[in-house]
Amino acid sequence: MAERKVWARELQVQYNASVVTCCNAVGISRTAYYYEPKLTDDTAIIDALNALIEKHHRWGFPKCFKRLRKLGHRWNHKRVYRVYTELKLNLRRKGKRRLPNRNPEPLVAPSALGKCWSMDFMSDSLHNKVRFRTFNVIDDFNREILGIDIATSMPSLRVIRYLDQLAEWHGYP
Repeated sequence: MAERKVWARELQVQYNASVVTCCNAVGISRTAYYYEPKLTDDTAIIDALNALIEKHHRWGFPKCFKRLRKLGHRWNHKRVYRVYTELKLNLRRKGKRRLPNRNPEPLVAPSALGKCWSMDFMSDSLHNKVRFRTFNVIDDFNREILGIDIATSMPSLRVIRYLDQLAEWHGYP
């Protein structure tokens, strides 16, 4: 485009032709012939960004741009981002941390009755929205329910008392 503009000017000077004729001969528009690019001076943006980055070196572009706006600068975000990347201030994005591969081992099955117990709490509500909890104890060998305690409140002393009662009936695991 710049070459065609130069050719059009040379034609106009050499042959003393009109601008329209020269532009048509070279293949550019009259607006392109008269266009003068604006050379922007980005030193003010560079100084402002460097001052911000000295104070807050871990800030990314969005925070820097918002702070520049709060400080009263009215530069376009595209222009500030262009300068920001030319200064190589853009931070490396953190990737996802990968978890190590899990190799679950199979659970050891108990070899005899009464060797291992499992216990769990469950919660539900009645039709009138009264909540209740159950405390379930199961023998792992044959998956037999050793006992279920049901109450609206299940304090720890009650659970201990119930486990001691089960131990009296079935023996300790």
